[in-house]
Order: sequence, then C-alpha cells, then structure tokens
Amino acid sequence: MMNRSSLLLWSALLALLLLPTAAGRVLLDVAGGVILVLLALPLVLAGLGWIGWKVLQSKLITCQACGAASFGGSDRCAVCGTPLNPSSSSGPGPQQAASSMSESSAPASEVTIDVTAQDAGSDS
Repeated sequence: MMNRSSLLLWSALLALLLLPTAAGRVLLDVAGGVILVLLALPLVLAGLGWIGWKVLQSKLITCQACGAASFGGSDRCAVCGTPLNPSSSSGPGPQQAASSMSESSAPASEVTIDVTAQDAGSDS
C-alpha cells in the first residue's frame, strides 16, 4: 500500500511538471531559481573573496630594506627596524634606503656579524 501511494505522488508531480498548467510553471520557475542560485553562489563568493584579497593586498606595506610585509601599524619595520613610508610602497630600493639611514640603524640585510668560537669547557 505504501509503495502504491508514493508511485501515485511521483506520477502527480511529474504530470504537474510536464503538463502546461499554472502549477507546473510555478514548480519549474521555483526549481529553475533554486538551480540558478546554487550555480551562481560559488561564483559570487569567489568574486567577493578575490575583491577582499585585493583590498587586503592594497593595505600591506612592504619594507624596502628586508621585504617584510606589514599592515603599517607602526612607523618602523618590525623585522629590521627600517623606517616605513606608508605613502609609497614602491619607493627606493634597498641600497638607496640603506644609504639614506644613519649608521646606527642599518637594515638587517646590510649588517655583518662576526662570530668567534671559544671553548667553554676549559678554564685553565
């Protein structure tokens, strides 16, 4: 009995879709709208994600001395200490930026550290 009622229900639904009645058109319009939304939603979300990524990239400031990226919350690079210029991210190169700074605040890429090895185990 259960099998026969479900067959009758599916047959009635199929008849509504195939016959050119107002109810059949409404069902086709609703189904078409749902399919359109399901197909368009990933494209819209991908577009919004791309726009968000571009906005985020436009707010990043790249250090001219070491190449580290930051959001410009301070006036100096957090990695090397070079002063940042938020008005232009394509300013002078690392060599020009290093020459314009004082000797005490040279960028980390320009500094050489001399290391000497000592034997820590022998006191005599």
